[in-house]
Amino acid sequence: MAEEATSESMHCYAHPQRETLLRCNRCEKPICLSCAVLTPTGYRCKECVKGQQRIFETARWWDYPLTFLTAGVLSSLGSLIAGLFGFFTILLAPVAGMIIAEAVRFVIRRRRSKPIPVIAVAATLVGGLVVPVANTLFALINFYIHTAGGLLNLLWPAVYAILAASTVFYRLKGIRI
Repeated sequence: MAEEATSESMHCYAHPQRETLLRCNRCEKPICLSCAVLTPTGYRCKECVKGQQRIFETARWWDYPLTFLTAGVLSSLGSLIAGLFGFFTILLAPVAGMIIAEAVRFVIRRRRSKPIPVIAVAATLVGGLVVPVANTLFALINFYIHTAGGLLNLLWPAVYAILAASTVFYRLKGIRI
């Protein structure tokens, strides 16, 4: 009987010209090596993997604007404060990024989606760079910058925005699926 089973040749459901001995461990479709996706429990077809990943997308449509508003407002407040600390901004910006990421998680009630970290980073950068851009424009209009110290005061909020945004991304990215 085993000889009869091996004599039948199966063909991949996506590539009918390819013979295969492999089946999806979920739907039992015959799959070739280019269609197979290795999972911890065995090989699956791409459709089963996509169906499994959709389970992890739990965000609602309103979570995206809430993410942008929360991260943007908190980042702009942090940028205002970052100019006061000078060099210590390098140490405090990741802490601010953690606070922003946890606030975003709280506001969206821990729902998950792949675009949420990207939206939060964009909002963190926009919110963090509003203050230095506004200060630069004000300084250029009034010719206020006369010393290098004035330029450094414009630099620290930009350093804050970059460090906080990277922390927000890695805190919200979580487990990669």
